Amino acid sequence: MNFFKGKKVLIIGGTGTIGQSLLRYILKENPEVIRIFSRDEYKQFELREALSQCHNIRYLIGDVRDCDRVVRAMEDIDYVFHVAAMKHVPACEYNPFEAVKTNIIGTQNVITAALNTGVKKVVFTSTDKAIAPTNTYGASKLMAERLISSAQYNSGRHQTIFSAVRFGNVMGSRGSVIPLFKMQIAEKRKITVTDLQMSRFMMTLQQATELTVKAMKTAQGGEIFILKMPVVNLKDLAAVIIEETAKELNIGMDAIELQEIGLRPGEKMYEELMTAEEAKDAYELSDMFIVPNAYLQREFSYPGAVKAQQKSYSSHDVLPVNRQILSSMLRENKLI
Repeated sequence: MNFFKGKKVLIIGGTGTIGQSLLRYILKENPEVIRIFSRDEYKQFELREALSQCHNIRYLIGDVRDCDRVVRAMEDIDYVFHVAAMKHVPACEYNPFEAVKTNIIGTQNVITAALNTGVKKVVFTSTDKAIAPTNTYGASKLMAERLISSAQYNSGRHQTIFSAVRFGNVMGSRGSVIPLFKMQIAEKRKITVTDLQMSRFMMTLQQATELTVKAMKTAQGGEIFILKMPVVNLKDLAAVIIEETAKELNIGMDAIELQEIGLRPGEKMYEELMTAEEAKDAYELSDMFIVPNAYLQREFSYPGAVKAQQKSYSSHDVLPVNRQILSSMLRENKLI
């Protein structure tokens, strides 16, 4: 509980769902200061109002695309969480170079700033969509992962440690499907789904936060940390949301239409957490996998870790949670 005590932390993209959760988590360890860096002034205003009693938070307006601004935000900082991204698949598909500027060039700006200012550690948040990407978002995140890895073995005399965490879908995050389904039912009495056979790895906001903090605390250089997480079928998720929202609105389930609209451009039926090639070098813990940076050509040691099975880890190959367990997960996280 003392890792961040007296330290200076920067959260890039700090007004997003993950950023705010990290902020609240780290505040418990009494850091000297946490700088929130984002371009959304209204979200900063809301956050400042909500945490007005916290006097060790600084709010910085800026864009990760602006390297000079990132450097200034990072002065005297010990630890950096890079969680800023363009992450909505359709937006990235229709505006691909905007995704490049934020997700790729922005990540390189973070790397450059961290090396120039002597930051101790940087953790970058990636996505399972970076595995065998079929869309701009996944491809841009894969490139960003590669930049983070290369930063470690190209850092020269610099001592900064870089690592990444790979998320599945975070339940209830801004723009995620759960609040969208609830809104559609309340306003239109129907929900639109892409394909009912689709499956996804899903994690709670608390799991995503704890994984990111654990990566910061244990990173040795260039790794990718991947949480073991349950698989959810879209048809089960839709059924649970319909049932629970119908109860909440006091309407019959048969009054809610379920409309299948087909996959969006660049969307996949299934996702992968890790490729077979990555698994060849990966370590396994009870709660996560760790993919070390093979280019560093040195041994990594993680207490309690064993070698992972060499196979791909696809949501198509994992038994999904049943609806009862899924309902419990949603209730525990106050999503229904």
